[in-house]
Amino acid sequence: MHALLVEDDDRMAQALGTALAQRGHTVRRVGRALDALLHLREAEFVLLDLGLPDLDGLELLRRLRTVCDAPLIVVTARCEERDVLQGLRAGADDYVVKPFRMAELMARIDTVRRRTDRRTGRPDAGTGHGEHRDGPVRAGDVEVDPAGRTVTVAGTEVRLTRREFDVLAFLAARPDEVHSREEIMDRIWGDAFLGASRSLDVHVAGIRAKTGRSGLVRTVRGYGYRLGRPATGDGDSDGDGDGDGGPPDEADRAR
Repeated sequence: MHALLVEDDDRMAQALGTALAQRGHTVRRVGRALDALLHLREAEFVLLDLGLPDLDGLELLRRLRTVCDAPLIVVTARCEERDVLQGLRAGADDYVVKPFRMAELMARIDTVRRRTDRRTGRPDAGTGHGEHRDGPVRAGDVEVDPAGRTVTVAGTEVRLTRREFDVLAFLAARPDEVHSREEIMDRIWGDAFLGASRSLDVHVAGIRAKTGRSGLVRTVRGYGYRLGRPATGDGDSDGDGDGDGGPPDEADRAR
């Protein structure tokens, strides 16, 4: 794959570029946000430092996401929880804090690459776990189309990040099942499973907020998530108000 490395520190850029090249990737390194925008079209995935000299990395990330759907991993020294959440909400597929082990970063890149190669509604298609529905799935007035990687609400397309779509499409592939947090994280993050738990919560919150249907992804307390059936024009149809805070419904208790 062709990587766009957005990093203004020469030593870090050299180390990352060497590690990527050793694994067969080609690399274009830039040190400024403007140059990143100029070379974005050729990128198959992006590694982005947030501490850039000409523009804050989060703002660049938001701009990149308006024109590009390439996998993007933030690699930064910003380690506060709010920074991680902001990066994920802005559209990052993963968030790695410096200093890091190079082997871990390469594993995360490989995981993103595998998800991208499949370009289907189910991120780990072909693993043999359960039945996968290839056609669109409806949940109330929400339609999830794995083939086109689109989500519509009442006929209007809603733009989700890559990870948000992968989570929703995985739940939609088996809409009548409850999935544990561990199962979801293993399927979506794979080798980068460690530390993904908080990311899962962030992406579920993003799905609910962007679709305006808090009941679309249902929380099964102490276990995981399942696809819900939000009523048309209503944020919640399963009776617990915000889609997350009340007692589980009868279907959840039965499981």
